Amino acid sequence: MKILTRYLIRSHLGPFMFSFTLLTGLLFVNTLAERLDDFAGKGLPPEVIGETLLLVLPHTIALTLPIAVLVAVLYTYSDLASRSEIVAMAASGVRPRSLLLPSLLLGAVVGVVTYAFNDRVLPESNHRLKNLQYSIQEKSPTFQLRERAVNRIDVQDGRGPYFLKAESIDPAASELTDVVIYDMSRNNGVRRTTYAARGTVALDNAATDLRLRLQEGRVYEVGGARRGTFQQTEFVEQVHVLRGVGNLFEETGNDYRSDREMSVAQLVEAAAASRVELDSVRADSRDRARRAVERTLGVEPGADSLRTTAPSAGLPGDHARTLSLAASTSAARADNLERRVGQYRVEFHKKFVIASACIVFVLFGAPVAVRFPRGGVSLVIVVATSVVSAYRVALLNGEDLADRGVADPFWAMWAASLVFGAAGLLMVSRMGRWIATTRGGGWQEARATVQRWFRRRRTP
Repeated sequence: MKILTRYLIRSHLGPFMFSFTLLTGLLFVNTLAERLDDFAGKGLPPEVIGETLLLVLPHTIALTLPIAVLVAVLYTYSDLASRSEIVAMAASGVRPRSLLLPSLLLGAVVGVVTYAFNDRVLPESNHRLKNLQYSIQEKSPTFQLRERAVNRIDVQDGRGPYFLKAESIDPAASELTDVVIYDMSRNNGVRRTTYAARGTVALDNAATDLRLRLQEGRVYEVGGARRGTFQQTEFVEQVHVLRGVGNLFEETGNDYRSDREMSVAQLVEAAAASRVELDSVRADSRDRARRAVERTLGVEPGADSLRTTAPSAGLPGDHARTLSLAASTSAARADNLERRVGQYRVEFHKKFVIASACIVFVLFGAPVAVRFPRGGVSLVIVVATSVVSAYRVALLNGEDLADRGVADPFWAMWAASLVFGAAGLLMVSRMGRWIATTRGGGWQEARATVQRWFRRRRTP
């Protein structure tokens, strides 16, 4: 039996490593293509770009580990069944269901690794990536000039800062109208303000220096060698070169963590803190409502008996408005806290769902491959794509329903695993009848099986 176990484990390792490497590479390239726009034209240092791409990789790995398990199980058992090795093992007295033990062991190992990875590595990489993305978005403010607002532009050479205001900005043509530039660099004590009817803005080829070409304007200078002097200069065209604008990169640190940037322990702690705050808000709201009722009925606050004063004619208008505003604010705050607790619970269950999927995929994939051994690689692709797509849709929709408070986070996140796990256990119980040979178990039989199932469901 030890020889057979080692043989089955070796049979899984090759397909697992191949599918894991291939899927991780494809998803990583796709993610890289989506993020190219974030890097274009910003003159980012190479180490920042490299670190950003490296931080994207953990999210991809977290997705591809369970998928690789499903692909490896489908390919391994389909190959064993197509070569009649499972028939030979059964003829030697090995029960087909016992063949799942090595696969379940591998699935459990990968599941533990996936859980540890999602609990330790992924939250930290997501947090670091979020801070880097914020820094990248703030990089090179020349691409984020706003109309009718004072835009601050820092330069690398120590001069400045410069403040630019434009009445209108055409991003396509990089044209500005009614431009005002305030030079705060204090060159020799001179403060300079430039007005121009129009202008254009562009970066140089290295995407580091900003060139402002202004037309039909005036320059006002105050100060200089002679105190109290004022100078006005008119120009037809003038060029301002702000050097090193594209090379400025300052990392912005932020300690706040969203639910996807927390470990299991942090999620439990955050959910407990939010529940305590939610109870406090509700208690405060109830206490405020009780005091309002007592005031309306003329009940003395804190009275031990039913002693009352003359009932008031109602709450004063200002007090009533204040009470209404406080009640609506408390209700909104309580609703926000409830959603936050739900989000923490969703992320908590998601970590375990993704890890347990490695075992569920073994239970579901192995009997399918044994039942239809002649499906070959096409079977692996079709079944893996269908199962992963169903899981993805179920998790996304379940997360949305749980975040909106429509469904309980536990059932919303575990629904797919419970369905596929139950289906897998049912098929595993019938594996002894499905010792197929190369004479059957092809796509035609799979289609006929599905058609018979639908016919039985339609029959009254």
